[in-house]
Amino acid sequence: MIYIEKSGWQGFRLPDYRVALDAGGHPNDHVFITHAHADHVPRDRKLTVHCSAATAALMRVRGFTGEARVHDFLQPVDLPGCRVTLYPAGHILGSAMVFVETDQGSLLYTGDFRTPPSPTTEGFEEPAGADYLITEATFSLPVYRWKPQEELFQMIREFATDALADGDTPVFLCYNLGKAQEVMHALAPAVDRIQIHGAGYGLCQVYTEFGYDLGNYETYNRDTLEGSALITPGSTLDSAMLGSIRRKRVAYCSGWASNDARRVQLNADAMIPLSDHADFFELIDFCKRMQPRHVYITHTPNPDVVSHYLSKEGISSSGMITEGKADE
Repeated sequence: MIYIEKSGWQGFRLPDYRVALDAGGHPNDHVFITHAHADHVPRDRKLTVHCSAATAALMRVRGFTGEARVHDFLQPVDLPGCRVTLYPAGHILGSAMVFVETDQGSLLYTGDFRTPPSPTTEGFEEPAGADYLITEATFSLPVYRWKPQEELFQMIREFATDALADGDTPVFLCYNLGKAQEVMHALAPAVDRIQIHGAGYGLCQVYTEFGYDLGNYETYNRDTLEGSALITPGSTLDSAMLGSIRRKRVAYCSGWASNDARRVQLNADAMIPLSDHADFFELIDFCKRMQPRHVYITHTPNPDVVSHYLSKEGISSSGMITEGKADE
């Protein structure tokens, strides 16, 4: 059996192999970072870490100054006592699942994942199976079942084109890294100009450098906003920036948009349930494909529903409860 211990807010360690997963703090660990969202990157920005090329680039935009040992997807890395391979996770650009093979068995740590993958990622691939699985379960209830991607993209495009045709500014509330770029990719063939909140502009440049089409975009400029779609975090909803836009329509883009309570809280004109995570049924299907000896469920306040469904499939599971998500 592989011994697993919780480490920090979101991370884990395999102490027998000095491997850390989205965690830092032990000086001799090999630290693997699954992706560049802040809740998965250790607070020490000077660490030596292992990650994908895109994750390294995105972390540097966000202030990382340590050494990034970059690995290609599906190319094993031999470490003392184990072999580690990164698999594309489909969550955001650069996102990876970490597969660890040892004499005590194999372990797959998903980080955050999405299948089918976001079109602004390297795709999604998985190993043939794993003895132990540490998986996120952000959307851990069967009420969460996503619509097909193209249907959601069409909702985004129609919202923007209808608003622009009426002389309104379409505003999309979404997280600056991952969701923002996917919305921009959806809008690219439908609108002439896109503006994005300043904190997201440098991240968009990384996506462009890696070959993803985000349309004709620039950083937010009040004086030239007219005729553009605006991409901005939900935290700006009550800000002076949005308050200064006299004519606007607001769409909230998140998996949580399928929760009716969010509509009341946000007072948005449209709720578009575009998620960077697997829905409940995709999560269960993924676990079934892995056929692990045991599943450790993370990133959910209550793993009991997932465990109940897995038990019906003959899969043993338990919770490793971490704090709520910050990137949806």
